[in-house]
Amino acid sequence: MQIRTALPLAAATAAALVLGGCATGEGSATDAPSPGATASGEWSSDSLTLDFATYNPLSLIIREQGWLEETLGDDVTVTWVQSAGSNRANEGLRAGAIDVGSTAGSAALLARANATPIHTISVYTQPEWAAIVVDADSDITSVADLAGRSVAATRGTDPYFFLLQSLEEHGVELADVEIQNLQHADGRVALENGDVDAWAGLDPIMADSEVNAGSELIYRNIDFNTYGFLNATESFLQTSPDLAQLVVDAYEKARAWALDNPEETAQILADVAGIDLEIAQRVILERTVIDLDPVPGDAQREVLEVVGPIFVEFGDVRTQEDIDAALDTLFEDSYAAQADPTSLDG
Repeated sequence: MQIRTALPLAAATAAALVLGGCATGEGSATDAPSPGATASGEWSSDSLTLDFATYNPLSLIIREQGWLEETLGDDVTVTWVQSAGSNRANEGLRAGAIDVGSTAGSAALLARANATPIHTISVYTQPEWAAIVVDADSDITSVADLAGRSVAATRGTDPYFFLLQSLEEHGVELADVEIQNLQHADGRVALENGDVDAWAGLDPIMADSEVNAGSELIYRNIDFNTYGFLNATESFLQTSPDLAQLVVDAYEKARAWALDNPEETAQILADVAGIDLEIAQRVILERTVIDLDPVPGDAQREVLEVVGPIFVEFGDVRTQEDIDAALDTLFEDSYAAQADPTSLDG
């Protein structure tokens, strides 16, 4: 039976913890079977659970178009779970609540360095999705002004690491800033209500706050934004490489569709996120690079090599050795390298 369902990720995670326990232990990307169809011609599993997120426009297209459901037919139940942020996607992957989840590159590295058994199988976008945001009447004009102030940020996500890098670049000690750990949408509300002085924002929520509340981005730096990573659990890659390959194929079909249909892509984002089309267009057309090589490799590693030591400095990862080991094992590039968008129906 075909199912296209949006489940709250917290509920899905809790169910997985009760029914199946945590995901399996550490392994190497080279341990996974080669991706491709099963020898019998049948799919390796009767279920596939993956996330969709407003920060991942390709996921929204795949869900909207129904390519996976059409290709898999009645043989595989497809379940969609919404991720509110990279931290939620990582929770779902760690608990086995989802097979494939979308995060920022920094969040994927953080998870892998802290023993979550995942691999990055594709790069979906290079977004400029994080910035430092203040309200319209704020006297804060630079990152240096954040000393002694409160900032909302979602730990374990790109905006949080954007904040850490921004503070370091401007010579502001983390101890001099009060960080309130709020989910992205709650951080926006806290800023607009005056409960915090600044917010490490995430699009499209950030763009919505700009347009509808007059919020201002006081610091932008695309180099501090890591790429969008599509991640899968090791257990899923080991048992269902055929389904993993199909998901990556769907992402490449969605990439081509998005490049051919930018306005329609913005409209899908607007509909799912509940935002005005003007805001969605700002995110898709001005702040998101979709036309890129999906194979994870040197470009992504170079960005993460900058972020990794910051994790250690601020206590998010125990040692640099853990970072190095994660960087050496995070990428599984074979799926994106052989992606074939024509493998899907529709």
